[in-house]
Amino acid sequence: MSLFVTELRRLGKRRVTRLMLVLLVLGLATVATAFSFSSEKLSPVVVAEAEAKANNDYQSAMTDWKRNVAECEAAQARGEKTEERYGPNCGKDYQPQPDMFEAKWYLPYQFDFRAEFPMFIAVFAASVALFGFIVGASFVGAEWNTGGMMNLLLWRPKRLTVLGTKLAALLTTVFGLTVVLGALWTAAFWLIAGQRGSTAKMTAGVWQSIGLDGLRALGMTLLVAAVGFALASLGRHTAMALGAAVGIFAVSEIGIRIAVAVLGVQFGDRYVLSTYAQSWFLKQAELFDYDTCQFSQGACEPATYVVTWQQSAVVFGVALVGAVVAAFWTMRRRDIA
Repeated sequence: MSLFVTELRRLGKRRVTRLMLVLLVLGLATVATAFSFSSEKLSPVVVAEAEAKANNDYQSAMTDWKRNVAECEAAQARGEKTEERYGPNCGKDYQPQPDMFEAKWYLPYQFDFRAEFPMFIAVFAASVALFGFIVGASFVGAEWNTGGMMNLLLWRPKRLTVLGTKLAALLTTVFGLTVVLGALWTAAFWLIAGQRGSTAKMTAGVWQSIGLDGLRALGMTLLVAAVGFALASLGRHTAMALGAAVGIFAVSEIGIRIAVAVLGVQFGDRYVLSTYAQSWFLKQAELFDYDTCQFSQGACEPATYVVTWQQSAVVFGVALVGAVVAAFWTMRRRDIA
């Protein structure tokens, strides 16, 4: 049996892998199920009810307004001061208008597949990426911690081949899982949209855009899994990867934000990893500097800085290459015993 097939089987039989897979599937299923109950299809009956409610509220507001105007005019006729209580001109300038009571504001929430599903692709990608990171880190970290890596190298004394095969087995598993679960995730939300939402305006171009979003999600899950694997290999322990992840998050999301705020750096969020993650999924992230806008001179447009998905690809690509190269370099030179 080849080393690759052996590693695939060992990864699939690990308790951590199976537990994380169960949690992942249950989590995604819970999100989809709970969300399906929050959406309601806008049938003609529902729309008519909303229009009736809007009209009733408008008529009620008009009745109250007319009564207040009449009371104000009666008070003025008695010589009373009314401006403080009823406003200038007895509030006649504030007559309710029909456009203040649009029926769309009375409609229940309806899931729009075309407009909202890309957001759920990002949710899916984050969930699978977390699975890949933990499973990947545990896969190689446990080998180092228990001595299994040394035993494996006695059977196959090629360090880089062994580590590379393990990484290939992990990425193959994450790839297959992402594709299968991604298809089920898309089908689930398409079913929700068909039964309790809207699938309108789904053109070939929209499906192509969703497909590209799916590819970006796939790329992110593979990248995160590979980085988790590389960090655990560098530290010879699963906790190394988890600790590094917490440290990177703290430095990026807290430390850098505080530093750029204190130093007054313009567009400080361009140095934060979450900005690049947002840009990767949304194709771009636009940052604003409202300090450049002189509101005393009236409305103005603040200075902007755009982070593109291509820039995100460079940042994440450098991080991936750096982590993987470091893992293989230390694997080659370290004392295995």
